[in-house]
Amino acid sequence: MDINKLCQQFGQILNETPKINNGVCTVEIERQLNVTIQGRPSRGELHAEVSFESLDHDGHALNLGETVLLEEEVPAFSSLLIRNGIIISALHNHWLFTKPTILYIHFQSVEPPLNFARKVAEAFKVLR
Repeated sequence: MDINKLCQQFGQILNETPKINNGVCTVEIERQLNVTIQGRPSRGELHAEVSFESLDHDGHALNLGETVLLEEEVPAFSSLLIRNGIIISALHNHWLFTKPTILYIHFQSVEPPLNFARKVAEAFKVLR
């Protein structure tokens, strides 16, 4: 399948405009969170990034994602990913002295990218 068309569909599922760079289709999703780091308002680090690359002849790709979560969003978001067969590879902080506490979750799969996008879109619904 044509990566440009596939990337556009990937973006539509995630409700954002995708970009292709070096064969990697990426969608960035802004999170609307009121967060301070060391007492200063921060907007620059409050997003999600979902991508796919290395598409094979069977239509499977390496699918990767990362998003910022409020501490209380972790259980519902991670449960949906796990239930849908997506591997959670990391859950950690990036920054100290944040209010409220924010964590970053990294997740991955090898499957058709549109399947991955649908699963991730479903998980994002618990964040809004």
